[in-house]
Amino acid sequence: MEHERGQYGPIRTVHDRGVLTATIDSPPLNLVDGVFIGGLLGFLADLEADPEVRAVVFTSADPDFFLMHGDVEQLLGMVSTDDGIVDRPNVAAATFDRLHRAPFVTIGAIDGAARGGGCEFLSALDLRVGSQRTVIGQPEVAMGILPGAGGSVRWPRLVGRAAALDVLLTGRDVSAAEALALGWLQRLVPSDQVVDVALELAHAIAAMPAASIAAIKQVVDASLGVADDALTTESDHLGRLMSTGAHTAPMQRFLAAGGQTRSGERGSLGPLIDAMTRSAQPPEPPPVTS
Repeated sequence: MEHERGQYGPIRTVHDRGVLTATIDSPPLNLVDGVFIGGLLGFLADLEADPEVRAVVFTSADPDFFLMHGDVEQLLGMVSTDDGIVDRPNVAAATFDRLHRAPFVTIGAIDGAARGGGCEFLSALDLRVGSQRTVIGQPEVAMGILPGAGGSVRWPRLVGRAAALDVLLTGRDVSAAEALALGWLQRLVPSDQVVDVALELAHAIAAMPAASIAAIKQVVDASLGVADDALTTESDHLGRLMSTGAHTAPMQRFLAAGGQTRSGERGSLGPLIDAMTRSAQPPEPPPVTS
């Protein structure tokens, strides 16, 4: 029988026979911000202490955005200095990695867009079910930074080096069909079936012995190599890039062009990428005259 389990900031949860459904609901934009990370930390603490949980399905209450991305206005307000060696991942990267390493299985049910930090959160989960409305992407390169919450590390592990570079270095949108072909998505189903299919998969896994689930996750991760050093390196490079201040102008152009608004990000991210990179383009050569 389903029952309410409690609320963790913007995360509402329901527990049903070893499967926990976590609904992200942070209006008006469903941003990956301090409120979301704080709620996720509280949620994780309870999950890790509950041996009954075998699988968690993450879904969203927002009809357009599973999660939008990090709060760009907040990033612009941060003061970052290159003041020494970074010896651990930043809070967002460490929190997402803690979820990735959990002994239970995590599944994303995606019917909408997830870019930037939203995409990084989903990339840290074990499995992903999407609809034709699913759109993902990592637009950080156009902002003068890099995906700094695990995206630069997880994309090559999920889709391979060349495909990861194609996505990370262009900042372009990735459609649901391409995400499925790349292996980032494991299922592609109609919008009204996304949550049901994710829950069906979760219950199938939850029927397995908990010790076996945890062991298989650990062995698979061991076969891919430890990600700790890479996540720390990613956080170090993010700090170094931000310490130059080169991200300020493109992020300001992003906001001025309608970034971090529902109308501006409901469609293709192409116009926003163009706005951010406009001044970085080489000048047009003068016309040749005879």
